[in-house]
Amino acid sequence: MEFLYEYGLFFAKTLTFVIAIAVIVAIIMGAAVKPKAKKGEITIDDLSEQLDDLKQSFIENTLSKKELKAHQKKQKAETKKQQNDEPKSRLYVIDFNGSVDAHEVESLREEITAILTIADKEKDRVLVRLESGGGVVHGYGLAASQLQRLRNAGIHLTVAIDKVAASGGYMMACVANEIVAAPFAIVGSIGVIAQIPNFNKILKKNDVDFEQITAGEYKRTLTIFGENTDKGREKFKEEIEQTHGLFKTFVSEQRPSLDIDTVATGEHWFATQAFDKGLVDKIDTSDDILLSQAKERQIYKVKYRIKKNLSDKLAVGLSSGVSKAGVSLMSRFKGLNP
Repeated sequence: MEFLYEYGLFFAKTLTFVIAIAVIVAIIMGAAVKPKAKKGEITIDDLSEQLDDLKQSFIENTLSKKELKAHQKKQKAETKKQQNDEPKSRLYVIDFNGSVDAHEVESLREEITAILTIADKEKDRVLVRLESGGGVVHGYGLAASQLQRLRNAGIHLTVAIDKVAASGGYMMACVANEIVAAPFAIVGSIGVIAQIPNFNKILKKNDVDFEQITAGEYKRTLTIFGENTDKGREKFKEEIEQTHGLFKTFVSEQRPSLDIDTVATGEHWFATQAFDKGLVDKIDTSDDILLSQAKERQIYKVKYRIKKNLSDKLAVGLSSGVSKAGVSLMSRFKGLNP
């Protein structure tokens, strides 16, 4: 038994090594080929159908045979009537889970472009389920501009905040015709922050020189390794204040009823408090929005996905295979160990 266990460990290590070499070779070969721009595709999920399936499953498991038969008869009549009615208006749903660098805006712009090509501004609506604690100014500025495209096209936009929409997240949310937030969602933080470490004292202590050459008095105001000056700090603070001013102006233009000086202090609030301050329009969850809209609209979730190339798929597949093979072999031979 001891021999089998030792052999199993040796075999697992050898297999892992061989597969790792194969992965490296595949990556090198993929890098050698001239890279092509990754293309994506828009996928559509019928949320109305999913809700109907959920409802039907629940009914079939809770009603008696007699009640179920009566329900099916009623449902058949309603379906026949709906076939003669005009097509339902549509609700398009977009999920935006923003990171600090706001790279998700690349997918957002594709999703919004797709919706704009087909949406009826008189009938259709868009719901953005937004979750973000904010991040870089230029990234969230572009994300807010993407939502503004919907408003400019005359399409009604609702933003639902289930957890958090703070700082850059609220910059996006305030563009909407209506902001809906769950009771304990975090909202606000209309402010700007910048932090930078400085290692100049450590370098001096260890007799390390740091050289930095710039052209233009304020090309670099604060530095990580050089010695910062009061003049540089003042200029940096001025730039932060200017950015905050732009942020306040933008929010005021989108929601003119706000007392901007009261809410633009950098503070955040729970949605129930934010409602009293005018930062949100309604206390509710995105789930309840979908349920209420499902009665009168056909609901579609719109998602832009990047297609993975062969080398990406190969690397992921081999990595997964190594992990699974190692775990399987180790558990198998450990079971034989007395």
